[in-house]
Amino acid sequence: MIIFIYGEDSYRSKIKLKEIIEEYKKVHKSGLNLIYIDANEKEFDVFSNYSRANSMFDEKKLIVLKNVFCNKKFQEDFLGSIKKIEDAKDIVVVYENDKVDERTKFFKTLKKESKCQEFSLLTGVALKKWAAQEFEKYSAKISPQTLDTFLNYIGNDLWKLENEIKKLAHFRKGQLIKNEDIELQVKSKIENDIFKTIEALAAKDKKQSLIFLHKHLDAGDNVLYILSMIAYQFRNLLIIKELIENQEPYGLIAKKSGLHPFVVQKTYSLCSKFSMEQLKKIYQKIFQIDSDIKIGKIDPELALELLIAQI
Repeated sequence: MIIFIYGEDSYRSKIKLKEIIEEYKKVHKSGLNLIYIDANEKEFDVFSNYSRANSMFDEKKLIVLKNVFCNKKFQEDFLGSIKKIEDAKDIVVVYENDKVDERTKFFKTLKKESKCQEFSLLTGVALKKWAAQEFEKYSAKISPQTLDTFLNYIGNDLWKLENEIKKLAHFRKGQLIKNEDIELQVKSKIENDIFKTIEALAAKDKKQSLIFLHKHLDAGDNVLYILSMIAYQFRNLLIIKELIENQEPYGLIAKKSGLHPFVVQKTYSLCSKFSMEQLKKIYQKIFQIDSDIKIGKIDPELALELLIAQI
């Protein structure tokens, strides 16, 4: 039997793989015939030898193959033996925890000949349902509106979502999670990280700014939320810069700006790195990029990279 598991959602696909392994161990308690093979490191002959060998205690083998889509020769040899693999009593799991090239003969054959399950990234109602169930699993309560706010901040990276849900559940300990908790526990951390990006830009270090930016993108942070945080930081710079140019005393800037003293303290020193004209142009660019992303005129990630390059 061949089982094919693949897709971008590595969180759910790994849970599925774990379920298969645990079910196997319930029946075959020795675990001696559970075999992992990474096609990045081993050739097909290694798999073939394990497959042909007599198993200890006359047990059915479970062979987990990873990264087969990275090894073309492995794929070709696998396809050449696929009928024998299908007919054997053993279970072979072809596991890929990312997108795969669906144009290849290997994919099309597996799709046809195996028990196949794709794990795409969750979105919309499905993502909300998953997150709500996770909060419930940790005995945490959250309203639909607050859940929307939470998902807007984090996006659909389930690894990150689970981690943040556990933190919020522990923080509230069975009480209703509020927007203020999301702001404190989730938003503030992202804001601080985005501020580092702005600091690098102020220092004219675009390379470091892009590194910070890609740290957020690689973590699955929502692109429009990242942009909104960049807009928030530059809006604060504009407000404080104007008060400085109006020669307002430092002690009155927090009161007149309406910003938290800590925000003023962080932002004040950066104001000298930008002219008022530069800040206005940057803010206009952010507004235009936000509009272009929303109407589908430009790829969101590319738009953020261009923004950094143009500042």
